[in-house]
Amino acid sequence: MTTTSTPATRVTGDDSAAGDPAFLSALAGSADDRRLSHLDALEAESILVIREMAGELERPALLFSGGKDSVVMLHLAAKAFWPAPIPFPVLHVDTGHNFPEVLAYRDETVERLGLRLVVASVQDYIDDGRLRDRADGTRNPLQTLPLLDAINDNRFDGVFGGGRRDEEKARAKERIVSLRDEFGQWDPKNQRPELWNLFNPRHRPGEHVRVFPISNWTEVDIWRYIDREDIPLAPLYYAHEREVFNRDGMWLAVGPVSLPRDDETVETRLVRYRTVGDMSCTGAVESPARTNAEIVLEVAASTLTERGATRADDRISEAAMEDRKKEGYF
Repeated sequence: MTTTSTPATRVTGDDSAAGDPAFLSALAGSADDRRLSHLDALEAESILVIREMAGELERPALLFSGGKDSVVMLHLAAKAFWPAPIPFPVLHVDTGHNFPEVLAYRDETVERLGLRLVVASVQDYIDDGRLRDRADGTRNPLQTLPLLDAINDNRFDGVFGGGRRDEEKARAKERIVSLRDEFGQWDPKNQRPELWNLFNPRHRPGEHVRVFPISNWTEVDIWRYIDREDIPLAPLYYAHEREVFNRDGMWLAVGPVSLPRDDETVETRLVRYRTVGDMSCTGAVESPARTNAEIVLEVAASTLTERGATRADDRISEAAMEDRKKEGYF
């Protein structure tokens, strides 16, 4: 019996074109065109996570502070469900020390997208005695109790967060889908494998999961994506003149919750913010960068993470973030 080989790929149509170099070049070019760029691959993974978890969970919510990471996450969620609206509410833990510009941006974004905003207020907890202000003035560590209460009161079984693994050592340990026990606590030794992009949000009554769709993004990726998608941000992220004073190597803005001491000199400098948290512990960096493209170049050249460079609350101890995460913080 005679056997004949069959080509693995058959070109239909005019066979005379099959050997044409221009035709073969066009085929090769189309394959290259179909290859995802780095940002496209990150976007696709994040949208997959958001869609899968929104389908698996009964009452998810998305943490939205108005900061760049949560802005990108919200943008991805809008893309994931377009043209339908985002099918879950957004949650903000307001410390009472947030930058006014960021709160204004948060409210404008919520109104523009027609979202339901749930606010958990640290100030309310201080006013009724459930929490007390810390001696160092920072309120970021006080967010845990209001966050956990908001999750319980609204019966959220999953919360999307904008944590990235490049930010800090404890966040580098985190899975994309992370289980929290009935007390909202995180056990770094009790994490599920995530092979082949399979994510497991199953949990027992009283437990919930935290979902981090942009875990694999870096700060440079975030800014490149903001630049590509032309996503508007709060003006604090761009270079502007501001009255600041130097404390522990950071430029803190002069404000009602961050006043200079007698030995600290107030100066007017051209600065911007890499992250926009609690005013009392978030520092600015000197920078002339006024556009997204300029910020991409600046961040790419930096040797310090944004949290290491500008967040005093993460300098409290080597394990400050991990300790807070174990208690229920993001």
